Amino acid sequence: MKQAYFITGTDTGVGKTLVSCALLHVFAGQKLRAVGMKPVAAGCRRESGLLISEDVELLQAAGNLRLPLSQVNPYAFEPPLAPHIAAAQAGVEISLPAIAAAFEALSSQADAVVVEGVGGFRVPLNAREDSADMAALLGLPVILVVGLRLGCLNHALLTAEAVMRRGLTLAGWVANQIDPDMAAAEQNVEALKNRLPAPCLGVLPHQAQPHWQSLATALDIAQLGGVATQPGRGFPGACP
Repeated sequence: MKQAYFITGTDTGVGKTLVSCALLHVFAGQKLRAVGMKPVAAGCRRESGLLISEDVELLQAAGNLRLPLSQVNPYAFEPPLAPHIAAAQAGVEISLPAIAAAFEALSSQADAVVVEGVGGFRVPLNAREDSADMAALLGLPVILVVGLRLGCLNHALLTAEAVMRRGLTLAGWVANQIDPDMAAAEQNVEALKNRLPAPCLGVLPHQAQPHWQSLATALDIAQLGGVATQPGRGFPGACP
């Protein structure tokens, strides 16, 4: 059974790459052909004429397929800016059909594809479309990464609502302790468990230097069940 997920977050810097890599590590450990995809990356370094994203390098290390960079990361930009601004400065327009074509090429060669979004769920990609449009076009079940810090409850609930309004399935969510000094972190997680209409796949402890290999054991992907084969299913209460 082929599996594919879209990983989004409550904000930038909340651990989308970390969770994506942990998922890939689990899939690879199950002897699946697993590959990560980051359709749009900013803040890349230039190396031998190529723009290289550190996030993409981590995704490639976590998976077990080495596929063309043009498929894994169709759009790479040097400035660490919002994608639509970085693209405009480069004289490029981010094309969602091109991203969809790259995803199809990857999925034809893999058993499991983990697509990492950019920033939060509604980050602009061009003059008209944003990351939510990309997720909707791919039609994949969404896994939400919640960065545990002050304000995360509002951000998580708003993001979940936005996901469901697009008719997408919120397959699960992961809490990531990005603020080691956050007060009442456990109570915040419990509040989200009571309010988000999807299972908590794991709570990742804070690590000064995060290691996705060790954090993979904190994820319970069995709760995903067969959701991966049912994109766009949605939840009760989701708007059409």
